[in-house]
Amino acid sequence: SFRTTRAPSFRFQSGQFAMIGIMSEGKPLLRAYSMTSAVYDEYLEFFSIKVPNGPLTSRLQHIKVGDEILVNAKPTGTLVMSNLRPGKRLWLLSTGTGFAPFASIVRDHETYEPFEQVIAVEGCREVAELEFATRVIMGVRQHECLKEIIGDKLHYYATVTRESFHRMGRIPELIKSGKIFRDLQLPAMTHEDDRVMLCGSPGMLADTKALLLSMGFSEGSSGEPGEFVIEKAFVEK
Repeated sequence: SFRTTRAPSFRFQSGQFAMIGIMSEGKPLLRAYSMTSAVYDEYLEFFSIKVPNGPLTSRLQHIKVGDEILVNAKPTGTLVMSNLRPGKRLWLLSTGTGFAPFASIVRDHETYEPFEQVIAVEGCREVAELEFATRVIMGVRQHECLKEIIGDKLHYYATVTRESFHRMGRIPELIKSGKIFRDLQLPAMTHEDDRVMLCGSPGMLADTKALLLSMGFSEGSSGEPGEFVIEKAFVEK
C-alpha cells in the first residue's frame, strides 16, 4: 500500500475508485484503483499487487518518497451505499486486493449507522496476503473515534485456500455450506435482511453472484438499488 497527498478539491464516496498511474514514454499509464483511505483523511491511500511484468504495477512497486502519481479527478464505482436497499447486515466480500474499497468503507463512521452488523470477509490463497486487511480492521477497532461508534458491530472473517489456516475455503462455498454463518454465529443470509458488496477475482464474483441470484437477491445499480452490488472495474482483472 502507498499514500499520496490529496488535492483539496478531490472528493469521493467510500468504496469508489479512481484512475491512477504514472507517465510512461510521455503518455499517462492509468489503471483503476480504489481509495483505501477514509473520506475524511487528508491523504489518499491505495493497495496494489506486485506483477513483475504488469504494465503499471511493474513500475508502481518501485515508487519512492517524492515521486508523482497521476490521480484522475473523477472517482466512480458501484460499491456505494446508495446502490443498496436498507437492510440489517452488510457483507463486504473480497479476494486479494479486492479488499481495497472495503478498507475505505469500514473506516467510514456512516457505514455503521444503518446496519446492525458489518461483516468484512477476505479470501486469499496464502496467509501472508491477509496482512493489509487484518491491519485495517485492527486499526478501525482501535481508532479513537470509530471504536465508540462501532462497538461490536464489525466482524472480520479471513479465509485461505492454498495453505493450512484455522479458516479455509472459497467464499461462495463457505456461504453455500453455511460454515461462515456458524463460525460467526450469525443468521444465514436472506435477501430480506442482508446486503452484499463484492470485489475481487472474476471467479469469486461470478460464483457468488450466481449463488446470490439463486437465493432471491437482486443486483443493484445507481438506477435501481438492490440487495447486492459488484465492482466490475477492479484492477485485478
